[in-house]
Amino acid sequence: MKKILCLLIFCFVISITSNSSAKTFYTGDQVKDFFNYNNDISIKLNPGNWTVFRNQTRGFPKQKIIAIGRVENNQIMEVIEIYEGLLGGYYIKYIEPILIELMFKDEHDGCYERSEYYLLEYYRKGSTFNCMRVRHIDTTKELNYPDSPDGKASASAYNFWIKSNSLTYPKVFLHSYHSYFSRMTGGKWYEVRHMVHPKLLGAPKSNFFTEETSEYHKSNISQFPDHKKIMEKWVSISSRFHKNFENMTKAKSHHKLSLDKYFIEIELEAKSNDPVVDQLKQLNELYKSGALTKEEFTKAKNKLLN
Repeated sequence: MKKILCLLIFCFVISITSNSSAKTFYTGDQVKDFFNYNNDISIKLNPGNWTVFRNQTRGFPKQKIIAIGRVENNQIMEVIEIYEGLLGGYYIKYIEPILIELMFKDEHDGCYERSEYYLLEYYRKGSTFNCMRVRHIDTTKELNYPDSPDGKASASAYNFWIKSNSLTYPKVFLHSYHSYFSRMTGGKWYEVRHMVHPKLLGAPKSNFFTEETSEYHKSNISQFPDHKKIMEKWVSISSRFHKNFENMTKAKSHHKLSLDKYFIEIELEAKSNDPVVDQLKQLNELYKSGALTKEEFTKAKNKLLN
């Protein structure tokens, strides 16, 4: 990963101790219900078998990448990847220029507008940044012809997992990226990447699969209203997750993004001929998918029960 490679340049001047109490993960470990990365980062998981397939740690400065995937009928349905960089300390001034280069000036990826990004929202002031990106992924390209050295390192781990377990994968994934760093919150850099098979959101069949031709590309999506509805749903889910991500990373209030405008309103009124139990099941599924926050779920449940 390019962050690890670049930041190792300054390993001789940085000394960092971690108090994040990160859990120890091993490749092949099974994860269920919650991805409890450490005392701060805990992600609610959809039901199913999740397996750790990437586990990379480097230091100093200490950096860690853990990736888990969920498989159904030998096909990859979801992937969640967490990056943690413990970049605090007296020599952060040496790291700040690298952070800015990686996030805002990298030629392959970053927190700036690119044609392949469907949505970008970010806050930046000095070395502090808070970034959310939503897009689609041309899976074949990312696994076989990634643009950047970072992508090649990631593809190696993914391809090993896929080939070792004879897995299949969708030609297009929906992808969200969440990143936050601030010296004001201890100098930890967290990133979360989440990829889902479009059919998990009820997507229609796709006929175009390259990055540029996909129905989900922002230049094409207006021609495919059913795909647009799926992408809007994914934007809503990703936006709600990012709000939780900001809380988990203890983002300062003035660093937080204004994402409520992307929330898709969920009709919570029970129909007269629908049993309460069915409504509760629907609410539970919405909560598990990330479409509802815990507060919204509790409020809606109480409304049904009272």
